[in-house]
Parts: sequence; structure tokens; C-alpha cells
Amino acid sequence: MTALAAPPTAPGKGRPPQDPPEKRSRFRKGGGGAGQTMKGGWLSYLILGFALLISAFPFYWTIVAASRSNADLAQVPPSLLPGPNLIKNFDAVLEEADIGKALLNSLIVSGSITLGTVLCCTLAGFAFAKLKFRGRGALLTLTIGTMMIPPQLGVIPLFMLIAELQWVNQLQAVILPGLVSAFGVFFMRQYLVQSLPDELIEAARVDGASTARIFWSIVIPIARPGMAVLGMLTFMTAWNDFFWPIIALSSQEPTVQVALRQLGGGYVNDQSVIMAGTLLGTLPVLLVFGLLGRQIVGGIMQGAVKG
Repeated sequence: MTALAAPPTAPGKGRPPQDPPEKRSRFRKGGGGAGQTMKGGWLSYLILGFALLISAFPFYWTIVAASRSNADLAQVPPSLLPGPNLIKNFDAVLEEADIGKALLNSLIVSGSITLGTVLCCTLAGFAFAKLKFRGRGALLTLTIGTMMIPPQLGVIPLFMLIAELQWVNQLQAVILPGLVSAFGVFFMRQYLVQSLPDELIEAARVDGASTARIFWSIVIPIARPGMAVLGMLTFMTAWNDFFWPIIALSSQEPTVQVALRQLGGGYVNDQSVIMAGTLLGTLPVLLVFGLLGRQIVGGIMQGAVKG
């Protein structure tokens, strides 16, 4: 009997075509295939270490200056090692300014502004990103346009308003004007446009979910990394704000930045006491960054990966 030859396998049927040997060997060597872990060379680590030193040196110098005397800081060259006067300078800060009350006021102001901004801006960002209503484009353009107006132009009418409400020297005079920001609305709108699929909202609509239920059950879990980034930026901005609190508040109800203005007074400014107060005012910001750091990095990585 004559043996019949097997018919050639048509493309797309049977076994899938295999990659050429040179392509397979390239992926086995870690040449950028999916799932491969890329390792940096010594130059990358050197650059990253140098950038870390430059970034961390100002904070380290704050610790050194806060732990030394004013005479030590005037030496040339100054010492780069911490000194023994840290507790003494902290006591001087507590005597010259009510830094404890200032820290509490700043925590109340910054925390309230952060919570209000994150919630309101996420709501507005969701509306601009996924809800269809008349005038959506015009309202978004108007919101973004307010970012070009310098905040100093609104100081006089804003102060007249809080004076009419009898809120001068009260914390709500600083909290309420910062509860919503145009940048936060635009930031959350852009984040939700890329991270929230329309099909997910349509599926929730089919299941009978209302807009409020969709926001609390679907939008907030997806927007959590973006909300963490916005919360960190808002907290830092509110914590470091000096211009409006010094106008709306007095020395009896100061925030941290207003209280630091009272330190180191005299014929010669005591820089060590000023730096000790600055160190106390910086610690809460580092604590907030430590709490939200994982969410911030997760949000950055989620935005960096397309998919």
C-alpha cells in the first residue's frame, strides 16, 4: 500500500506557530518580555542615590540647625552633625509661641479642607466625566478658567464677606473658602475619564442602581488612588498656607505658619529656634505622607500602566 502524505496544516489550525529561535532566546535572557523584571545598572542606582541625598539634605539640615545654638550656625564652615540643644530649642518654641494650639488649629483647618475638597471634587469630577447634562462643557471650561485668576484679587471681597458673617478670627473663615478647588475638580475628572469604564456604569444602571449608589459603591473604590493623591496635595497646600490665615486670623487663633512668624524675634533672629519650630511644623506633613504614600504610589502606577 502506498503511504499517504499528511496534508499541510493550514495557518490558524492545529498547533500555533512558534516564535523563531532568536526571538525565544531574547525573551529568555530578560530582554523586556511580559512578566520580566528589569534590573537597573550601577549608574541608575548612583543617580537615584545622588537625587535622594539632594532631596533629603534640607530636612537633615533642619534637624541639625534645630539641635544647635545660633552661634554654632554662624560658624564657617557650619557643623553638619546634630547638636545637644534640640530639647532646649523646643522649649523656647513653646515659650515664644503657642505652637500646640497652632498645631491643633492647622490640623483642624487642613483636615477639614482636605476632606471637603476630596469629596466635593470627586463628586464634581464624576459628574463632568461620566454624566451627560446640558452645559457640561461650558461649566467645565468656566471651572478651569478660574484657575487663571490670582487668588489675591479676591482677598478684599472675601474679607468683607467674612466680616459681614462675623467670622473674623474664627477657623471657619479659613476652612470654607478652601473646600472646593478648580484644580481638584479637573484632576478627578481626568482621573475618572481614564479609570472608570462606561460599561461598568451601564451595568449598574441595568441592575437598577441609582446615581448615588453608583458613586458610593463603584466610583469611590475606583477613584481611591486619585483621591489619595489629591488629598495629599490639598493637605500640604492648606498646611503651608500663610497669606489668607494671617489676614483672617489673629495671634490668639494662629495656624502653624502664622505662629512661626512670632519665633526668633529680637535684634538678631535666633535661627535655631526658628528651625526648631519649622521642624515641629513639618512632622505632621511627613506623617500624612507616610499614611497616604502607598495609595499615592499605587495611583501613579495605575496611571502609568495602560490597560
